[in-house]
Amino acid sequence: MTNVDRNFVTTRWTRVVRAKGGTEDAQAALGELCETYYAPVRSFIRSWTRNHDTADDLTQEFFAKVLKGGAFDGADPMRGRFRSFLLGSVKHFLMDMRDRERAAKRGGGRPQESIEGGGADTSPGLELPDVENGAPDSRFDKNWALRLLDLALERLSREMKVDGKGEQFDMLKPWLTGDGGSAGSGISQSEAAEKLGMSPGAVKVAVHRMRKRFGECVKAEIAQTLDASGDVEAELSCLLEAVSG
Repeated sequence: MTNVDRNFVTTRWTRVVRAKGGTEDAQAALGELCETYYAPVRSFIRSWTRNHDTADDLTQEFFAKVLKGGAFDGADPMRGRFRSFLLGSVKHFLMDMRDRERAAKRGGGRPQESIEGGGADTSPGLELPDVENGAPDSRFDKNWALRLLDLALERLSREMKVDGKGEQFDMLKPWLTGDGGSAGSGISQSEAAEKLGMSPGAVKVAVHRMRKRFGECVKAEIAQTLDASGDVEAELSCLLEAVSG
């Protein structure tokens, strides 16, 4: 079993589900997961309301509710994916907010700030998810995928800096996802080799190793959002599909 495989045994999501969010460890794990998913959730909520300030407020309120406790007491560990559970929770949250707003407008209380747009724009700012329309869900998945890639890149950066290879990481990072040419870095691999005091062959080997380790870091980040038996490879396929979509 590799070091990465050992990290898969007790994931953050496993800790949350097992403890139902009731322990300090589970709360810490939940906070880390929420931090990972903050941007995807905000993007999803923004796709349903034209008012970005309102969307940001709703995002804050949603995560405050989650972190307060009890939001995931009904989580089914057999479902395996925090991503799926969270997206369903966001949809229920938005439907509840819409129902509360409509009740207030009918006289059930003082109207809150509208989540259905405002000002001179009379078009609806919030439209509840249509189960036949997967576009917002796809947007959520894409933002999730990009966030996990960022986390994997940050993990690799930390590791290489600890090993005294921070300069190498910064110089060769553009080749992690690109092939040949300057890979968007503005310099060639031979020029990078010269700057690093390495041979071109050594740079090619270094890039190969970085790509391999980057892939392991991506899987490690994915695993944190699954239960202990979660299918990392299947979730990785979803990530690649989301990014390319």
